[in-house]
Amino acid sequence: MVTSSLRSADILDEFELPVGLEAPMPPELRGTPRDEVRLMVTFGDDLRHRRFTDLRYELAPGDLLVVNDSGTIPAAVELDPSRVVHFSSELPGGLRVVEVRRSTVDGSRPDLEMTPGKIDLPGGASLELLAPFPVDPSTKRLWVAHLDAGHGFETLLRDHGRPISYSHSLRQIPLEAYQTVFAATPGSAEMPSAGRPFSQRLVTALVSRGVMISKLTLHTGVSSLESGEAPYPERYSVPHYTADLVNLTHRRGGRVIAVGTTVVRALETVTDEVGHAQAGSGWTDLVIGPDTPIRATDGMITGWHEPHSTHLEMLVAVAGRRPVARSYETALREGYLWHEFGDSQLLLSAT
Repeated sequence: MVTSSLRSADILDEFELPVGLEAPMPPELRGTPRDEVRLMVTFGDDLRHRRFTDLRYELAPGDLLVVNDSGTIPAAVELDPSRVVHFSSELPGGLRVVEVRRSTVDGSRPDLEMTPGKIDLPGGASLELLAPFPVDPSTKRLWVAHLDAGHGFETLLRDHGRPISYSHSLRQIPLEAYQTVFAATPGSAEMPSAGRPFSQRLVTALVSRGVMISKLTLHTGVSSLESGEAPYPERYSVPHYTADLVNLTHRRGGRVIAVGTTVVRALETVTDEVGHAQAGSGWTDLVIGPDTPIRATDGMITGWHEPHSTHLEMLVAVAGRRPVARSYETALREGYLWHEFGDSQLLLSAT
């Protein structure tokens, strides 16, 4: 068991994540099936420790799981032995958000010395950094850039890309390990990881129990969480049948459970003030926090988020500050694992 060091009366304001709680590899490589990672179920003051495969017992017939079908792309392209560019969200007009990172002794760090100009990429492609994104003179971590990919963006990534990884993970994990069983539409720079613990056998068990599953698409950008930045615009599409199922589930008294922060963001974007969801697509800039009315989702499945992560505020909006804070204190004390290959949490709204 690994203990944390708490420096605040409220753990969500500040906590330290011990290195020992950073999952370095997929659970399959640790000898655990992907659907057997740990699952904490949080409902008000009630906390239960389960395995992810037990999700079928935590959901009821008539509940609806909404999943993100975005597939992970090999969005990291090496510039030279010391630098790599991470391709993030596509922007309107064909521009892209990118991040240039420089190797360090303990992984990589954003290269904050970048300036506007052209960068040569492998295969004869080039990237022109235009302006910091968002337009903020205090940071140069993310950039708006124009890509001249020659034979195309997909070809560039196919020939020269690899999955984005950080210092907590092994460097040679294949792209397949970053896909969920729902992945159907490539486009995410980083895996929509809340869906990773699902397996085909668990999906079958849930459907057999009477739990409905529907999908939407939100293509994730590079993680902004390490700097505590607010989420930036991301491209989404919510189909008619998913919006209709959300509305039907609520009319029949079922619960809508979002699989991941991406799903919460997309669903709440297309839901009006009276709780009616409708189909929609585009770029969402919705930032969800404790003061945001939650109209579409009655709970969410998520991983464990880093200190200072703005996603923690979304969890508070869904389930309340006290339950989320208590769950994080418990997860640190009980040795739950963090990051994309770590353990999971089912947060249920108590209202």
